[in-house]
Amino acid sequence: MKVKSVVTLLIAGSGIALSAGHVLATPSSGLTATTLAKSLFEPLDVEGHVSSADACQSSQGKIEDWERCAGWKARANTGGPSDVWVVDNKLVPGGTTGWHSHPGPSLILVVAGTVTNYTSDDPSCTGHAYSAGQGFVDPGGTHVHILRNEDSLPAETIAVQLLPRDAVRRIDAPDPGNCHF
Repeated sequence: MKVKSVVTLLIAGSGIALSAGHVLATPSSGLTATTLAKSLFEPLDVEGHVSSADACQSSQGKIEDWERCAGWKARANTGGPSDVWVVDNKLVPGGTTGWHSHPGPSLILVVAGTVTNYTSDDPSCTGHAYSAGQGFVDPGGTHVHILRNEDSLPAETIAVQLLPRDAVRRIDAPDPGNCHF
Protein backbone atom coordinates (compact mmCIF):
# COMPACT_ATOMS: atom_id res chain seq x y z
CA MET A 1 0.00 0.00 0.00
CA LYS A 2 1.39 3.41 -0.94
CA VAL A 3 1.57 5.97 1.85
CA LYS A 4 1.69 9.73 1.43
CA SER A 5 3.05 11.69 4.39
CA VAL A 6 1.26 14.79 5.55
CA VAL A 7 2.76 17.37 7.87
CA THR A 8 0.59 20.08 9.39
CA LEU A 9 2.05 23.20 11.00
CA LEU A 10 -0.19 25.27 13.23
CA ILE A 11 0.83 28.67 14.52
CA ALA A 12 -1.49 30.03 17.17
CA GLY A 13 -0.51 33.01 19.29
CA SER A 14 2.91 32.28 20.77
CA GLY A 15 2.71 28.49 20.46
CA ILE A 16 3.66 26.32 17.52
CA ALA A 17 2.30 22.83 17.03
CA LEU A 18 3.58 20.28 14.55
CA SER A 19 1.76 17.09 13.71
CA ALA A 20 2.63 14.38 11.23
CA GLY A 21 0.47 11.62 9.89
CA HIS A 22 -0.08 9.39 6.92
CA VAL A 23 -2.73 9.49 4.23
CA LEU A 24 -3.31 5.98 2.96
CA ALA A 25 -3.58 5.75 -0.80
CA THR A 26 -5.73 3.00 -2.27
CA PRO A 27 -3.57 0.70 -4.38
CA SER A 28 -4.63 -0.84 -7.63
CA SER A 29 -5.20 -4.58 -7.80
CA GLY A 30 -5.58 -6.82 -10.81
CA LEU A 31 -4.43 -3.97 -13.06
CA THR A 32 -1.75 -4.12 -15.73
CA ALA A 33 -0.92 -0.72 -17.22
CA THR A 34 1.32 -0.57 -20.29
CA THR A 35 2.50 2.69 -21.86
CA LEU A 36 2.00 2.35 -25.62
CA ALA A 37 3.28 5.82 -26.50
CA LYS A 38 4.37 9.11 -24.99
CA SER A 39 5.13 12.18 -27.09
CA LEU A 40 5.99 15.80 -26.37
CA PHE A 41 3.82 18.44 -28.03
CA GLU A 42 4.69 22.11 -28.16
CA PRO A 43 1.91 24.43 -26.89
CA LEU A 44 -1.39 23.55 -28.58
CA ASP A 45 -3.89 26.03 -29.97
CA VAL A 46 -6.01 24.05 -32.43
CA GLU A 47 -9.62 24.04 -33.51
CA GLY A 48 -11.50 21.64 -35.75
CA HIS A 49 -15.01 21.79 -37.11
CA VAL A 50 -17.24 20.27 -39.75
CA SER A 51 -18.52 22.66 -42.37
CA SER A 52 -19.41 20.45 -45.31
CA ALA A 53 -21.82 17.61 -45.95
CA ASP A 54 -18.94 15.59 -47.43
CA ALA A 55 -17.28 15.36 -44.02
CA CYS A 56 -20.41 13.80 -42.53
CA GLN A 57 -20.66 10.88 -44.92
CA SER A 58 -20.42 7.40 -43.51
CA SER A 59 -18.18 4.73 -45.00
CA GLN A 60 -21.19 3.78 -47.18
CA GLY A 61 -21.32 7.31 -48.63
CA LYS A 62 -24.55 8.32 -46.87
CA ILE A 63 -25.01 11.51 -44.90
CA GLU A 64 -25.73 10.63 -41.28
CA ASP A 65 -27.53 13.15 -39.09
CA TRP A 66 -26.29 16.25 -40.90
CA GLU A 67 -27.62 18.73 -38.31
CA ARG A 68 -25.66 17.09 -35.49
CA CYS A 69 -22.58 16.58 -37.60
CA ALA A 70 -22.48 20.09 -39.10
CA GLY A 71 -22.47 21.62 -35.61
CA TRP A 72 -19.52 19.51 -34.45
CA LYS A 73 -16.37 21.32 -33.32
CA ALA A 74 -13.40 20.74 -31.06
CA ARG A 75 -10.85 23.02 -29.42
CA ALA A 76 -7.61 22.39 -27.54
CA ASN A 77 -5.47 25.13 -26.05
CA THR A 78 -2.64 24.47 -23.63
CA GLY A 79 -0.60 27.05 -21.78
CA GLY A 80 2.67 25.31 -22.49
CA PRO A 81 4.29 22.11 -23.73
CA SER A 82 2.34 18.92 -23.10
CA ASP A 83 3.02 15.22 -22.84
CA VAL A 84 0.47 13.02 -24.59
CA TRP A 85 0.32 9.51 -23.17
CA VAL A 86 -1.41 6.46 -24.61
CA VAL A 87 -1.83 3.80 -21.92
CA ASP A 88 -3.35 0.32 -22.21
CA ASN A 89 -5.06 -0.69 -18.93
CA LYS A 90 -6.13 -4.30 -18.42
CA LEU A 91 -8.30 -5.25 -15.43
CA VAL A 92 -8.97 -8.82 -14.39
CA PRO A 93 -12.46 -9.61 -13.02
CA GLY A 94 -12.65 -7.88 -9.64
CA GLY A 95 -9.67 -5.64 -10.53
CA THR A 96 -9.49 -1.96 -9.65
CA THR A 97 -7.35 1.07 -10.48
CA GLY A 98 -7.49 2.37 -6.91
CA TRP A 99 -8.60 5.94 -6.22
CA HIS A 100 -6.52 8.40 -8.23
CA SER A 101 -6.47 11.52 -10.38
CA HIS A 102 -4.39 12.93 -13.23
CA PRO A 103 -3.08 16.48 -13.74
CA GLY A 104 -4.87 16.78 -17.11
CA PRO A 105 -7.79 15.31 -19.07
CA SER A 106 -8.02 11.73 -20.34
CA LEU A 107 -10.14 10.21 -23.07
CA ILE A 108 -10.97 6.66 -21.93
CA LEU A 109 -11.84 4.15 -24.67
CA VAL A 110 -13.25 0.84 -23.45
CA VAL A 111 -11.97 -1.80 -25.87
CA ALA A 112 -12.98 -5.01 -24.05
CA GLY A 113 -15.38 -6.00 -21.29
CA THR A 114 -17.03 -3.46 -18.98
CA VAL A 115 -15.57 -1.00 -16.48
CA THR A 116 -17.49 0.96 -13.86
CA ASN A 117 -16.32 4.48 -13.03
CA TYR A 118 -16.96 5.92 -9.54
CA THR A 119 -16.14 9.49 -8.53
CA SER A 120 -15.13 10.80 -5.13
CA ASP A 121 -17.56 13.72 -5.26
CA ASP A 122 -20.68 11.54 -5.63
CA PRO A 123 -22.09 11.00 -2.11
CA SER A 124 -24.39 8.23 -3.37
CA CYS A 125 -21.48 6.36 -5.03
CA THR A 126 -23.41 5.76 -8.23
CA GLY A 127 -21.12 3.98 -10.67
CA HIS A 128 -21.36 4.48 -14.40
CA ALA A 129 -20.70 1.32 -16.43
CA TYR A 130 -19.06 1.55 -19.86
CA SER A 131 -18.80 -1.41 -22.23
CA ALA A 132 -16.54 -2.14 -25.20
CA GLY A 133 -17.09 0.47 -27.89
CA GLN A 134 -18.04 3.21 -25.40
CA GLY A 135 -15.85 5.93 -23.97
CA PHE A 136 -15.85 8.72 -21.42
CA VAL A 137 -13.80 11.72 -20.34
CA ASP A 138 -11.87 11.96 -17.10
CA PRO A 139 -11.43 15.74 -16.69
CA GLY A 140 -8.33 15.36 -14.50
CA GLY A 141 -7.22 18.01 -12.03
CA THR A 142 -8.95 17.53 -8.68
CA HIS A 143 -11.34 14.93 -10.16
CA VAL A 144 -10.63 11.75 -8.16
CA HIS A 145 -12.06 8.50 -9.47
CA ILE A 146 -11.71 4.72 -9.45
CA LEU A 147 -12.37 2.20 -12.22
CA ARG A 148 -13.53 -1.26 -11.28
CA ASN A 149 -14.12 -4.42 -13.30
CA GLU A 150 -17.26 -5.75 -11.66
CA ASP A 151 -17.87 -8.30 -14.43
CA SER A 152 -16.75 -11.93 -14.77
CA LEU A 153 -14.74 -11.20 -17.95
CA PRO A 154 -11.48 -9.25 -18.34
CA ALA A 155 -11.78 -5.54 -19.21
CA GLU A 156 -9.45 -3.27 -21.13
CA THR A 157 -9.28 0.47 -21.68
CA ILE A 158 -7.01 2.70 -23.71
CA ALA A 159 -6.40 6.08 -22.07
CA VAL A 160 -5.23 9.05 -24.16
CA GLN A 161 -3.99 11.65 -21.71
CA LEU A 162 -3.02 15.29 -22.26
CA LEU A 163 -0.80 16.36 -19.36
CA PRO A 164 1.57 19.23 -18.56
CA ARG A 165 5.14 18.47 -19.71
CA ASP A 166 7.04 16.27 -17.24
CA ALA A 167 4.06 16.04 -14.84
CA VAL A 168 3.48 12.81 -12.97
CA ARG A 169 0.92 10.81 -14.98
CA ARG A 170 -1.08 9.39 -12.05
CA ILE A 171 -1.69 10.79 -8.57
CA ASP A 172 -2.78 8.18 -6.01
CA ALA A 173 -5.54 9.32 -3.66
CA PRO A 174 -6.96 8.10 -0.36
CA ASP A 175 -10.36 6.42 -0.18
CA PRO A 176 -12.85 9.32 -0.01
CA GLY A 177 -15.22 7.22 2.10
CA ASN A 178 -18.29 7.64 -0.11
CA CYS A 179 -18.20 4.10 -1.56
CA HIS A 180 -18.33 0.99 0.57
CA PHE A 181 -16.70 -1.72 -1.49
